[in-house]
Amino acid sequence: MLKRAREAYAHTNGQTAPFYGLAAALAMTAPLLAGAVAGHPTAGAMIALGAYLVALRAPEGPYGARARDLAAGVLLVAVGSAAGGTLSGHAWLAVAAVPPLIALGVAVPRIGATAGLAVLLSAVRPPSGDVLHTGLLELAGGLLTAALLLAPWPARRLRPLRAALSEAATAVAETLDAVAQDVGAPDAAPLDDVELTDPGLRAVTRKPDWERCRRAASEALTAARTTFGLYRTGRGRTDPTRPERLIDALSRVLHETVTLQAVLEAARNYPPDREWELETRTAISALAARLRLLAGAVATSGEAPLGGEESAAIRRLGRAADQIRRAGLAGDEDLVAVALIAQVRRSADRIAGEVASARRIVAGGVGVRIGPPRMPDAPHPVPALGRLGHAVRTRSPLFRQVTRVYVTAAVAMALSAALHLHHGHWMTITAMLSLRATYGETLDRLVQRVGGTAAGSVIAALLLTLAPDQPTTALIVFCFALAGFTLRSVNFAYWALFGTPLAMMLLDFSTPSDWRAAGERIALTLAGTLLSFLAIRLLWPTGHRERLPVQLGRLLRTHADLVRATADVVGGERARLPQDTVVAAERAAEAVAETRLRLEHDRLPDTALITRLQTVVRAAHRVRDHLIAVARMSHEKAVDTGPVPEILDRLADRLEEGAADIEDPPGDRAPDVPSAAAELDEELADLDAHLSALTRRRRAEIKSGVDRDEFTPLRHALLQISGTRYAIRSLRRDTGRVIDGAVLIASPAQGGSPGGSSP
Repeated sequence: MLKRAREAYAHTNGQTAPFYGLAAALAMTAPLLAGAVAGHPTAGAMIALGAYLVALRAPEGPYGARARDLAAGVLLVAVGSAAGGTLSGHAWLAVAAVPPLIALGVAVPRIGATAGLAVLLSAVRPPSGDVLHTGLLELAGGLLTAALLLAPWPARRLRPLRAALSEAATAVAETLDAVAQDVGAPDAAPLDDVELTDPGLRAVTRKPDWERCRRAASEALTAARTTFGLYRTGRGRTDPTRPERLIDALSRVLHETVTLQAVLEAARNYPPDREWELETRTAISALAARLRLLAGAVATSGEAPLGGEESAAIRRLGRAADQIRRAGLAGDEDLVAVALIAQVRRSADRIAGEVASARRIVAGGVGVRIGPPRMPDAPHPVPALGRLGHAVRTRSPLFRQVTRVYVTAAVAMALSAALHLHHGHWMTITAMLSLRATYGETLDRLVQRVGGTAAGSVIAALLLTLAPDQPTTALIVFCFALAGFTLRSVNFAYWALFGTPLAMMLLDFSTPSDWRAAGERIALTLAGTLLSFLAIRLLWPTGHRERLPVQLGRLLRTHADLVRATADVVGGERARLPQDTVVAAERAAEAVAETRLRLEHDRLPDTALITRLQTVVRAAHRVRDHLIAVARMSHEKAVDTGPVPEILDRLADRLEEGAADIEDPPGDRAPDVPSAAAELDEELADLDAHLSALTRRRRAEIKSGVDRDEFTPLRHALLQISGTRYAIRSLRRDTGRVIDGAVLIASPAQGGSPGGSSP
């Protein structure tokens, strides 16, 4: 337990937010000082409380999205304060009204804890004859916070977008570095076995992990698309903007990098003259450096250099590839190896072309015009009600969490009302803000809150006792608000430490407080901690394990769709892979990965299950990479694609069979259901024979007098099949890992249930 406590207090979640802390501190301190000087400390405290509640929302993203979020927070605070004022003095009415609002905040992230806190803190105050006036005061405080947080909007409007685009370009550059350092590199296993504790030494001695860099780049591009989507402008244009074009260019660079990695892996099996490896590594590293220059130029609004248009390293790689090609045509090198090196050159040329395109976009300026805001489409009530009904019927993890929070908040408020606890709302606040979706996350939050609240309550009692007047108390509030909101994103323990005295001072600004009140708060926080622990421990399982069969079935089916789409690209029926199909497969894998992380926070984690899930998710990522590589190598329709489309169809059949095995275990079906595995083995053997036949035909074509430099259909077919063969075999291996792992995890013997709840 002591080890877990040390880890909880030492864990770092994010970076400091000094401007956020300063804006929140000013929004709370200004009305407190004004109220103290004007002789209306209660009114100043109400305004400061409204500012505090809105500041708790911590809006992120572009300023337009922040403005919408803050506007919703201001409205919730004003309405909640007025509603809570009508409940003041009616403890049991508050018990009936507040817990549903708290649970609603868990179910609807846009509402969050704001509405529940606003109603709760207003309901525990002494009755007031003018609840509308109180609501208006807190509305003013919320507006003040919103104004201060949005003050940099004109000057920093594009900063979130530029940061997202710069991070995406940097992440794609890191994937190129990972590929470059893997070209011709020796086996790194002996060095990886050496345990290093120095992060700087580890960074320079360990090769970048390709899969980690690939996933990070994909996530960065998704984040950039999401960030751009939050810049709502009503221009009505259909042509892509510069940020969209830059994101698309970076996506093409990433996909071609995936292809390059696959071809380089295949080239290891046919090693020609090794001199080309140095040129390849240099060229890829140069492309990564050019991308980093673009990232710097985007982040600094064009102040950083863009770099040149041409690349000498790419030209040297071209000359090395030409030498190998001439040696192969002369019979000195294997034609398959020659074709693979040619594919490496083509991928490098394509990446260089996309980087040059991105450079021109950045040189022209990356921005978004200011236009009238476009409101998001209102969700249709019927599908929303359908999703709600499905969540209730299947007892989804979110529904269980909402119900758990509701029950805990209701019990905490009922105990406060029955025992007439003057500061009973601290027990409710602890319970509602500490419960998380898993046992481990809840326990970490409880440990952080107990320690921080205990220390913060003592500090608050001491300061409130020693503070000579209200202006001095207001300045102390400024210090705690500045520290609390600045460090809130770093570790919740900091927020509990500084936020507890902040809340106590705001609630007791116009009335004196003493050591007895501090002791009551500590005791009630401990009581809320106990309620939260009992809730996460006893009420019911979180439900994450039960959702695995449905998630794994969706994973297999979405990847089967992606395999069939790739077969269409190879066969010439499609020009490229549909982006929505790729995204659907990625999201299905990420859903399984998220569930795996949740299972790691169980009270008794099933390490074997977690390891299997990790294997499945990693194999699924590699499957998508293989498919992207196969599709990219089939840009131009070849005369003879061989059995590649049929192999892909058989792999899709196997994925669909695996999904069927999850939904309907084989023991419950007819035993003579045909499988695609045997047909797949035959098709792979045909692929090897087809590649050998292409090699012989190409040599015969050259001997017949065809110019060696002429790009004939046969030459293109050899080029495509040579690079595709290795990717297909790797695809078959990783597809088998995904299917076997998913079926094993979802089988009843492993605790899965085909009828499990849906996410």
